[in-house]
Amino acid sequence: MSMLPYLRAAVRPALRRSTPAQPGYDATRDPSASSAVVDCAVYRDGRRLLGSDRLTPREAMRRVREDGGFAWIGLHEPTEGEFAGIAAIFGLHPLAVEDAVHAHQRPKLERYDDTLFTVFKTIHYVEHAELTATSEVVETGEVMCFTGPDFVITVRHGGQGSLKGLRRRLQDDPALLSKGPSSVLHSLADHVVDGYIAVAAAVQDDIDEVESEVFAAPAKGAARGGDAGRIYQLKREVLEFKRAVSPLLRPMELLSERPMRLVDPDIQKYFRDVADHLARVHEQVVGFDELLNSILQANLAQATVAQNEDMRKITSWAAIIAVPTMICGVYGMNFEHMPELHWRYGYPMVMAAIAASCFTIHRSLRRHGWL
Repeated sequence: MSMLPYLRAAVRPALRRSTPAQPGYDATRDPSASSAVVDCAVYRDGRRLLGSDRLTPREAMRRVREDGGFAWIGLHEPTEGEFAGIAAIFGLHPLAVEDAVHAHQRPKLERYDDTLFTVFKTIHYVEHAELTATSEVVETGEVMCFTGPDFVITVRHGGQGSLKGLRRRLQDDPALLSKGPSSVLHSLADHVVDGYIAVAAAVQDDIDEVESEVFAAPAKGAARGGDAGRIYQLKREVLEFKRAVSPLLRPMELLSERPMRLVDPDIQKYFRDVADHLARVHEQVVGFDELLNSILQANLAQATVAQNEDMRKITSWAAIIAVPTMICGVYGMNFEHMPELHWRYGYPMVMAAIAASCFTIHRSLRRHGWL
């Protein structure tokens, strides 16, 4: 019996629209056949069956139910209509279907009856010649994985994070792939976390570069504190990285420590390694965040110190100029009895007194580091 009426009634209003009206859906053909399907294959004893790539998801599932093995269907950004037929065939829960279609989910692990639904955030490092206040450092995507007793459905969102290489590597390891759908889930988690490690190394280089420039001696005439925009932008990108890594810690702990009927015990041991790598990346990302806070504070402190130095210089010169201003002001008041007004050397003497006073003040301020 079709589950399409159940799907339309159970999910939120966004999924209640009539399926035939969705793009890519054709009621006259197999509803599981869709342009969003990038790969569909049946695996038995760790090997991909020849010709299974020409099967639709419905045909692949029928072959699995008849002859054993498991089906792996890969999709890229399916619409509601494109995914509805597949969801009905495999009995996927409507809430998980909604999450998979609309994306923008935080990493998580949920169980719906005989299906595990896992969400991963993929991270891609964006190469840039120079880090600026508007540079994009990391780009995020999403991969959702439905793991059942005899099927795996991966749903990918974003232009990065293709799973073709992962599928080829798994097919080159029949012993691991023979463990069933949980081997695909582990390999996917391992693939995502390995991507985190590579991105963390690249972000570390950017942070080291910013740190060196902040604490390096400024060029002559260059202003201090001009790196605040770059530091803040890098901190925003690290925060995006942290949002992908931190929520995944708990799901990996569950997969590595809690026995699950859908996860082969031999595969569960491998999840411990993934959880360990993820914990290490999480420590790095938290360290990045704290280090950038310190660098930003140091940068702002340098700007404050530079401003104080400028104010000290201005104040020092104002003090020096105050002496001739005071003397000239006294002589400019035109009293009848002024000292040395009619003396031939009166003017030179006043000028000499002004110069001597200014020199003495300047030397004293310079000795104390104000100039």
